[in-house]
Amino acid sequence: MLYKIRGNNPLSGTLQVQGNKNAALPCLAACLLTREAVVLRNIPDLQDVKVMLQILKHVGAQVQRLGPNEFKIQASTITSHSIPYELSTKMRASILLAGPLLSRCARASIPPPGGDVIGRRRLDTHVFSLSMLGAQYALKDNIEFSAQSLRGAHVFQDEASVTATENTIMAACLAQGTTVIENAACEPHVQDLCNMINAMGGTIRGIGSNVLTIEGCKELGGTEYRIGPDFMEVGSFIGLATVTKSALDIQGVNPMDLKMTEISFSKLGITWSYKGDTLQVPAVQSRTIQPDLGDAIPSISDAPWPGFPPDLTSVALVTATQTKGTILIHEKMFESRMFFVDKLVAMGARIVLCDPHRAVISGPSQLYGTRLTSPDVRAGMAMVLAALCAKGESIIENVYAIERGYQDLQNRLIAIGADIEKADIEKKN
Repeated sequence: MLYKIRGNNPLSGTLQVQGNKNAALPCLAACLLTREAVVLRNIPDLQDVKVMLQILKHVGAQVQRLGPNEFKIQASTITSHSIPYELSTKMRASILLAGPLLSRCARASIPPPGGDVIGRRRLDTHVFSLSMLGAQYALKDNIEFSAQSLRGAHVFQDEASVTATENTIMAACLAQGTTVIENAACEPHVQDLCNMINAMGGTIRGIGSNVLTIEGCKELGGTEYRIGPDFMEVGSFIGLATVTKSALDIQGVNPMDLKMTEISFSKLGITWSYKGDTLQVPAVQSRTIQPDLGDAIPSISDAPWPGFPPDLTSVALVTATQTKGTILIHEKMFESRMFFVDKLVAMGARIVLCDPHRAVISGPSQLYGTRLTSPDVRAGMAMVLAALCAKGESIIENVYAIERGYQDLQNRLIAIGADIEKADIEKKN
């Protein structure tokens, strides 16, 4: 499928933020930690979520849809410790089944996980951390984990990996004794997982910091839990308002998730205000890049939480093309995330790609519609932003990649005035 977008039109209205996909996936996996029923609310309707639900059904869990964005999961028994290849390779989050399956079955067989092609995404931290808890592993066609028993340990991670932290948490909460994870990831989605496990009867301390202490317990119970808002979607919609010079209200946000996003976007001359849980982006902005001290060229650099989210660097880069001045965007964490920049240059953007991690943007530039292919979720959304502020028509192929992270995007954009149509791939003569 593809999008046909006719840009250069102002937008207006309200966008409701969906639940955080990166919280929904580990929380769904964590339903395997208990024999009792778990009800999860605010689950986004995305392909990755559908795949995770298929995996849960495959290993023996009962999955019941209670309503829009609401599911009841009960894993009274687990009938398989192996994830099907065709499901595992559809998303990166399939690796999150290692911790829960080890806890319940003492075994886990995980085929190579899939996901966005944004550079090497190592699994070493998963293997190291689970090994510290007593798991053994073997690399065959699948990653094979086994453990006679899991025991608490002091784990110092070599990187603040989100999914490795989540896997270690899920393995540790049913292990014998106390586990301390240092250099733990502490993103809002990691906090959601920790808060859900505590609601199930677990004991996790240090939530929101990079040192987590998990007291192992014999069993966890059921619970009802609501997933938090997707702060990456909020950042994308702020960028959308900026590049289209539109006033937009974004409902259902958590301002505490947006502190570094606010600092970084202020460098682009972008501000907003809050009214309760609604973020209001005004149409009138300075859109002028704010230099560092001494009139130096500023930069926006990603970093582990609470730094600027790497998933928003693509959006920040497109936003910078529509602001006055020069700025450096430095994506330190994934070496292939910048490789869509040539498409923006073809649209008229003034960008110098210094290396796989750094780009210098001078703006503002008038963009013009062209044909694009989405390489991953966030670059795809950045292309949508570019197309919506460009003159003429743009065609974006591989919209599946975009819709892995944005629920019902086409209709939500149409509701605020966007001229966007979804169609089948056009056959080439």
